[in-house]
Parts: sequence; structure tokens; C-alpha cells
Amino acid sequence: MTPLVCRLDLWVNPIFDELIAQSATLSILPARGHNDHTLAQLQQAHAYLASAAKDELPREWFVSRELLRDCPQLLCVSSSGAGYDTIDVAACTEAGVAVVNQAGMNADSVAEHTFALLLAVQRRIVLSHQQLRTATGFSRESLMGHEIRGTCIGLIGVGEIGRRVVRIAQGFGMRVCAYDPLLDEATIRERGAEPMDLDSLLATADVVSLHCPLNAQTRGMFGTHQFSAMKPGSVFITTARGGIHDEAALNAALSSGHLAGAGLDVWDQEPPGNDAPLLQHDNVVGSFHTAGVTHEARRNVARGAAEQLVMMLRGERPPRLLNPNVWPRFLERLGQHSF
Repeated sequence: MTPLVCRLDLWVNPIFDELIAQSATLSILPARGHNDHTLAQLQQAHAYLASAAKDELPREWFVSRELLRDCPQLLCVSSSGAGYDTIDVAACTEAGVAVVNQAGMNADSVAEHTFALLLAVQRRIVLSHQQLRTATGFSRESLMGHEIRGTCIGLIGVGEIGRRVVRIAQGFGMRVCAYDPLLDEATIRERGAEPMDLDSLLATADVVSLHCPLNAQTRGMFGTHQFSAMKPGSVFITTARGGIHDEAALNAALSSGHLAGAGLDVWDQEPPGNDAPLLQHDNVVGSFHTAGVTHEARRNVARGAAEQLVMMLRGERPPRLLNPNVWPRFLERLGQHSF
């Protein structure tokens, strides 16, 4: 008997299918339509690759308590990215299902995109491009921006992505401070940043950049109070997750002139509507949650997902296990199969 790995027919780099096919049976299922067939296949699955894109994955295929109840054979689940908004990790733990994500596998791409947004905002690149295409008679001085050298960037989170942002910022000659409640001050210093509490960081940084996951602790953590506490004339950047910052509060901070600009890769609704209030500001640069969407990152993520699923099905502990407490029970359930 060989294990059955299922994924939906959403885009995945081909390396995932190639690696899974070497060790297991792969079933690629329609995400939309033919739902009885998809559910029937998932009910037989031992492993499931779940898309991390909450607005692309139909909600019925989220790894919820209901799906877990309907799929008792399921042993392990992998998110297709660093995020895992589509997976109820607590419910998986209760069901004895091991969960992994791909944290760090797209970190270089996300860190680079952070500075693409920051430079686009500070140097007014998008506005300049639009003016060149649609207007005449304007001066270069009307498009004057700011250098980032010598300014302070404050990072919320210094994990795999944040560490890379630190190195890039240092290359630009920026001072780096950071707030990360999961790390002690010595570790933050080792990673190249000056540790600060959140209020001190907001009052100090010329740029505030989010690099934390969306979870119960971070959902809605950036609202009116935090934007008001930011240094006047500072810039807000996020390549983290929609839902961590309050879009209405950010819009108010920009409209009042308190903030000088924002670079946004993530949204409450993805993609946001063309009429989204934040997109009406000349000092806002937006992208469609593409920070981690490069050919290189997508290949790394797909490889990591396949390798971790194969490891778990062999009884080997994977490197990015989100619910380590489940491991003994997972091994017990795995032992009931003769792969």
C-alpha cells in the first residue's frame, strides 16, 4: 500500500508533483465543481497540501474541524506557504494530524519586496510612472522623494524574513530596531537589530514594517492607537497578512497627513476592489500579495512542502512542524498503516 497525497488543482510549482510521485500516489482534485468527487478523494487521503491563499481556496476545502471529521484517514497536512490561515491547527492537533508550513522558504523574495515597496513609496516611483504616461508640463521637483539612508526602520517580527530585512536595511545604511515578543533581547541583537518595546519602536522608527504571522495574538494588533503612535511623517509597510492592520485606521492616518505613505502587499480582501480607499492615495503603493510569489520562491515552497509530507509519511519528524505536541499521536496513527 502506498500513501495517497491530495492537492487541489490550484497552481503549484511542478516540483511538488515530481517529488510526491517518487514516494506516494498523487491525486489532483478540482477545487471548484465536482465537489462530491473532491470530498470522496480527500476522505481517502493520508496527506493534503492545503493552499495558504484564503481568498483562492474555497472555504469548504479549508482544513477545518468539519473537514477533519469527514476525512478520518488524514494523517498530515502541509500549507502551501509560510502562512496557514486556511488550517485550523488546534483542530488538527485534537485529531492527531501533523501540520507543517513553509516558513522561510520564500523569505528572500518577501524581504526584497519589502524594499521594493519602501523605495517605490519614498522615491514616488509609481506616481512618476503614471505622470510620464498621462501628463505633461510637470517638473522633476514635483516628484521629489526621500532617501532611506540614515533613517530608522522598525521591524515587527525578526524571524526568517525579518532577519533578511535587517541585512538589506544595513546595506542601505539604515538603523534597524525591532519588536518581537517571541525573542529575547540578546537574540534580537544577534540578528542585527536594536530591541525595543512596541511603543518605543513606533515613536522612533521612520519606517514600520510588519513581519509577523496572522494569529489570535496579532489579528487587529495595528489599529488607530498604533498608527497614531507612529512618528509623524513616517511610512507603514506590510508584507505580512491582511487582518493584522486595520485598513480603515490606516486610511485615516494617511488622510490626516500623520503618515507620509504606505506600501501594502496584503489586504483584508485579496485582491482589493479598484475603489478601495487606500488605493486612492498617491502616496500608497499596493501589490497583490505577491511578495512571496516569484519563480524561485514558489519552487522552494513546493519543494519544501513535498519533502516534509514525504518525511512525515516515513515517520521522520519534519523541520517546520507547527504542532509538535501531536507528534507521538501522529506516529501512533501512522503505525496503523502499512506503507
